[in-house]
Amino acid sequence: MKKQIFTAVYKKRGKWYLGWVEEIPGVNTQGRTRKEVKENLREALLLILEVNKAVIEKEIIGRVVREPMTVSSR
Repeated sequence: MKKQIFTAVYKKRGKWYLGWVEEIPGVNTQGRTRKEVKENLREALLLILEVNKAVIEKEIIGRVVREPMTVSSR
C-alpha cells in the first residue's frame, strides 16, 4: 500500500471542531473534540479516495495512462 501525505486543517468554532483536507475538496467533517474530528477526517479521506478510484476504474478502464507525478508547493 502506497502512503500519501495530506494536510489536515482544524478549526474550533463555538463548541465544535471543524476539519478538512486542504488538497481534496469535499473531504471535511466536524466533531465535539479534535480527536473525534481527526478520526472522522481520516475515515472520510479513505472513503473519498476509494470511491474516486472505483469510479475512474469503472468508467475509463483501459483508456488511460497512469503514472506517478510529483509536485513541489511553494
